[in-house]
Amino acid sequence: MAAWILHVDLDQFIAAVEVLRRPELRGRPVIVGGNGDPERRSVVATASYEAREFGVHSGMPMRLAARKCPDAVFLAHDPPAYEAVSEVVMATLRSFDAVVEALGWDEAFLGVSTEDPWAVARDVQREVLASTRLSCSVGIGDNKLRAKLATGFAKPAGVYELTRDNWVEVMADRPTEALWGIGRKTARKLAALGYPTVAELARADPEVLAARLGPRTGPWCRTLAMGAGSTTVTSTPWTPRSRSRETTFQEDLTAPADVASQVAVLARRVAEDVVAEGRPAARVAVKVRFAPFFTHTRSMTLPVPTSDAAVIEEAALTVLARFADDRPIRLLGVRAEFPAG
Repeated sequence: MAAWILHVDLDQFIAAVEVLRRPELRGRPVIVGGNGDPERRSVVATASYEAREFGVHSGMPMRLAARKCPDAVFLAHDPPAYEAVSEVVMATLRSFDAVVEALGWDEAFLGVSTEDPWAVARDVQREVLASTRLSCSVGIGDNKLRAKLATGFAKPAGVYELTRDNWVEVMADRPTEALWGIGRKTARKLAALGYPTVAELARADPEVLAARLGPRTGPWCRTLAMGAGSTTVTSTPWTPRSRSRETTFQEDLTAPADVASQVAVLARRVAEDVVAEGRPAARVAVKVRFAPFFTHTRSMTLPVPTSDAAVIEEAALTVLARFADDRPIRLLGVRAEFPAG
């Protein structure tokens, strides 16, 4: 039997969980974020498909979302509820004769050996729906990259197959941002170099890309454009790569002492999370969102991995000192990253 990779992605997961808890919201635009108050500073965690039709998307300020979709229902973000449903989803996926690699709450790769991956995909959809009452989309691929991208074409609640055979037909004329791993900033850089589409990036000279984007990033982008990707699915349980805390302030911070105090508080909270995780932090990052909405992140590698709150706090304050901008601050965040592997 042939080896296939399936990428399973729950449709509008967080919003769907909230609608299950409140069936009367079905069909209405639902926006989840912060404490659910669109007048307070926070960002959208997720939006239902009905809300997305108004241009609302994850990461958007809640106030802007409220202007775009004033009739939406706004709900508080409730991670424990989503984690509980996710556990049921992952248990359902593991009931199949497949290697399951969880990627987070709402998505996973499945490595399967079958002559009919479409039948497996349909079975997965049926079982997930039966166990959780949630729909999922399934991408079928001959590697992880293609399976992941295929899911985007399958949404909502569909199945799509993307392999070497139809890669050029499907992807060639799409912008490079359509590739998993290439964000908006990198796509703009590629376009400026003369590679706005996947096909043009695939034909690019890797030495030119290396010179302009870096010796690893440049050639890696070209590899993505050619559709290459890992074919290994591992059953190692999903573990977070980092722990982070952030706060959006209702009044902008302007005094350096206040900023440093808030970073110290966040760092100590992150340190508590690191201890609870049972793994030391290897790197500390600080995120600053200046008014009105300019976000920058700086980070540093620790001399040795640690769970010591004092060391993590000191590192966060050291990173904070690298920000020279004196504009008012509306959000601060601290992230502790765990060692790779």
